[in-house]
Amino acid sequence: MAQKAVQLDEEIISCPICLDPLNDPVTIPCGHSYCITCINDHWDKEDEKRIYSCPQCRKSFIPRPELLKNTMLAALVEELKKTGLQAAPADHCYAGPEDVACDFCTGRKLRAVKSCLQCVASYCEKHLQPHYQSAAFKKHKLVEPSEKLQENICSRHDEVMKMFCRTDQQCICYLCSVEEHKGHDTVSAAAERTERQRELEGSRHNIQQRIQDREEDVKLLQQEVEAINGSADKAVEHSEKIFTQLICLMEERCFDVKQQVRSQQEIAVSRVKELQEKLEQEITELKRKDAELKKLSHTEDHNQFLHNYPSLSALSESTHSSSIKIRPLKYFEDVTAAVSEVRDKLQDVLRETWTNISLTETEVDVLLPQPENMTRADFLRYSCEITLDPNTANTQLLLSEGNRKATRVSQQQSYSRHPDRFTVWEQVLSRESLTGCCYWEVEWRGRGVNVAVAYKNISRAGISHQCVFGSNDKSWRLIFDTDSYYFSYDKVKTPVSGPRSSRVGVYLDHSAGILSFYSVSDTMTLLHRVQTTFTHPLYAGLRFCFCGDSAEFCKLK
Repeated sequence: MAQKAVQLDEEIISCPICLDPLNDPVTIPCGHSYCITCINDHWDKEDEKRIYSCPQCRKSFIPRPELLKNTMLAALVEELKKTGLQAAPADHCYAGPEDVACDFCTGRKLRAVKSCLQCVASYCEKHLQPHYQSAAFKKHKLVEPSEKLQENICSRHDEVMKMFCRTDQQCICYLCSVEEHKGHDTVSAAAERTERQRELEGSRHNIQQRIQDREEDVKLLQQEVEAINGSADKAVEHSEKIFTQLICLMEERCFDVKQQVRSQQEIAVSRVKELQEKLEQEITELKRKDAELKKLSHTEDHNQFLHNYPSLSALSESTHSSSIKIRPLKYFEDVTAAVSEVRDKLQDVLRETWTNISLTETEVDVLLPQPENMTRADFLRYSCEITLDPNTANTQLLLSEGNRKATRVSQQQSYSRHPDRFTVWEQVLSRESLTGCCYWEVEWRGRGVNVAVAYKNISRAGISHQCVFGSNDKSWRLIFDTDSYYFSYDKVKTPVSGPRSSRVGVYLDHSAGILSFYSVSDTMTLLHRVQTTFTHPLYAGLRFCFCGDSAEFCKLK
């Protein structure tokens, strides 16, 4: 009864808002008491609504009630403090929603500090004292508070499960070991724990070692990233300087050409104008002479005509028009041609040089899966969007679907002339160059579709095998027809076995020299793999043998 009285006193002197002993207690109209500061803070938040409620019973008041000190409660709190009664525990001593509550507290339960595996109960600091003070509890196993103590009780015999059945891999009680688990390999739970603990420590050691190894790998990769970034920054800076120099040189040459053309223009125009003035003077003189002759021709007096004729018949020396050479719109064509030739040569040099530029890739094998261990999801991480280059398409190929699809047709397409176009063979290359790790898929229909990769410098014009995918050392192709698969490189055909599928996946690891073709359906089946050394960027290609054959690069992202 004394304990209940103390608890009652603790509840009376506790503020429902802060849960601490009341400080300057006030009572509101509904009868509940609070610290004056706590209730004022609560009502200040309700000022906008102009309705003030009790935090406990939710009763509303209009207007805001005047707060008066509860002298009786204030005196009680002071009296309890004088008698040495402990105030209510702080809020963090009570069990919250996520805490384990003491099984022996009545009323508002305190938070448990330990659980006993033998008693199958949890205790707060106060109720735990007998386990420390009484010899009867000395051998009890105390653990951190747990809500799963009932899982240690056998549902069949209502006994603590202190045994472990290795045969069935489950915890059991002593009665289980002599009944349904009789004859099984059973040991004490402590013995099994000891053995499993050793395994656990071994696993932890392995994990910690792997963590250490991976952390070292991460450091190496970070160093690699820094080295790549540093090298790339230097390359960009150096390239910018070189291109700036080239631009300055081009501007200087442009200025020189302009000056030369203007100088020649001025000289040529001066010559022409000088000759033009002479001709105009001659025209004026001729017109004057013509007028005199006309006048003489109308003279009726024969003697007068004969007398004046000798003085008018003589003409000045004429400028022969045959000596004037006119070349309409061709005065500076030789300059334009020379500049165009320089441009073409520079473009060829830049194209060839750019094709040969390849970033030096450091091969990093750590944590990267090898193709034989990769799933389609792994390959899709390297998926790239590929479109076809209309400038390379043979005129018997119709491009569609945003240049992702090609179809062989009987009617020639009206493509403009271009040096990159395949003139004879029904082939087309991608617009994008392929380096690093790339994956793409092709959906094909027909009787003779070839999926290929090739260098950009593969021959384009003529009927030579140097132009055909797979018939030279600059291209590789997988041939699909109605009956079989073949792989072709440098005129050598290799039969390929595998399930028929209208979709083929292509995986390229340029730096590793790996090119793989897969049959794609519900699963991925490797059809053929090439291991070589690629010396230039590759381009995806398609070739068609019959009218109506089509192939499309699939959207994978």
